[in-house]
Amino acid sequence: MFSHIFNLTDKSSHRVSSWEKKGRNYDFIQIKSKEIKVLADISGPGIIKHIYFTTILQNPLDFRNAIIRMYWDREENPSVEVPLGDFFGVCNCRVRTIKSLIITINRGIMGSYGFNIYFPMPFSKHARIEIENQGPSMLGGVTTAFWYHIDYEKLDRPLSEDVGYFHAYWNREEITKTSENIPAKKKNVTLWRGKNLTGEDNYEILNIEGDGQLAGLLLCVDNHSDIWYGEGDDMIFIDDDTWPPSFHGTGTEEIFGGGASPKQEYSGPYTGFHLIENFNYSGNNGMYRWYVNDPIRFHKKVRWTIEHGHANNFENDYSSVAYWYQKEPHGLFPTLKEPIERIPRLPENYNEIWSNYTDTARSSFLESRNTDEKSSENIDRIYQEAVHDFMQGRYQDADEKLKKARLMIQNIKTKFS
Repeated sequence: MFSHIFNLTDKSSHRVSSWEKKGRNYDFIQIKSKEIKVLADISGPGIIKHIYFTTILQNPLDFRNAIIRMYWDREENPSVEVPLGDFFGVCNCRVRTIKSLIITINRGIMGSYGFNIYFPMPFSKHARIEIENQGPSMLGGVTTAFWYHIDYEKLDRPLSEDVGYFHAYWNREEITKTSENIPAKKKNVTLWRGKNLTGEDNYEILNIEGDGQLAGLLLCVDNHSDIWYGEGDDMIFIDDDTWPPSFHGTGTEEIFGGGASPKQEYSGPYTGFHLIENFNYSGNNGMYRWYVNDPIRFHKKVRWTIEHGHANNFENDYSSVAYWYQKEPHGLFPTLKEPIERIPRLPENYNEIWSNYTDTARSSFLESRNTDEKSSENIDRIYQEAVHDFMQGRYQDADEKLKKARLMIQNIKTKFS
């Protein structure tokens, strides 16, 4: 896997980043509401090897409000157009750490996480990477700051003709539609006798024409029931497939390398169930599979699907990112959903908790300088837990801890007044 490390070539290594050009420590950029910011504008030939970003005290809704796009060789239509968080493995705006070979998410302080992606992204003449902030406020939440790195190689020779270009596409079906032949009493329950011999009603991850290969999948499920939802098989129809497809699975957890019906989160090099919100399977669930050792080849077209429950008998919120390589030109992607249509299901008091989150953040920072070391540390511990609970979607737990931190801050104000 790492044998290239000791091969010395004529390639040269480079980085584009948010470093402050005046030499100060303000090594971030700001992206206003409705603004498009170009992160990288690079001449080729080359290969992007790693992309990183982080924020501090971010609003989790930024993960769906911000869009990352990538254009290769001055193409008019992007090869990547995905909500920022989903592209980096965040399901339904709930962050979890990921320890895989392709995506890693690592925890910092104050609700901060470091997001990394390692898919190689070759380009022949030119690469442009941009972020559009479609949200109502500055990207980055309380601090309004966005730090990033884009590491790449410049090549000493043109790309070969058999190189595929990197692509990524996001899709969402807010409530999956059950098949017409499923009676009401068979919906949203474990089903054994139902039949699906066409794949027509499956959730669609990707449906494209071209010459390429599938490289990765992020799947997010907001389960509206309180039982296991994942009896759905993956079905991948390649080139001239009708029925059966070239790839037919045996259940959702098998795709992502899990034992039967996982109840504990896990993250591995190639597979993971990194988000399991509740022990009874209700709410948000996230999973990934990297096909980097076993890419799925197609020559003319591919339709990548998965059942939502066996024979499509579950009504849930499904969203996904498909990652793949193909020769250009590629077809137009469907129009990306509007921001309001991308936001996941949230508690009714989300905005109230977000307001408490931001108010406590400012108070905690100011008052930590006006107290003794032990009191400051105690407040910081509770506050750090609260903001990470918030970023991970544990909103009510976060609110309780925020209230506790504010009470401690108020007591300190009273003591020193």
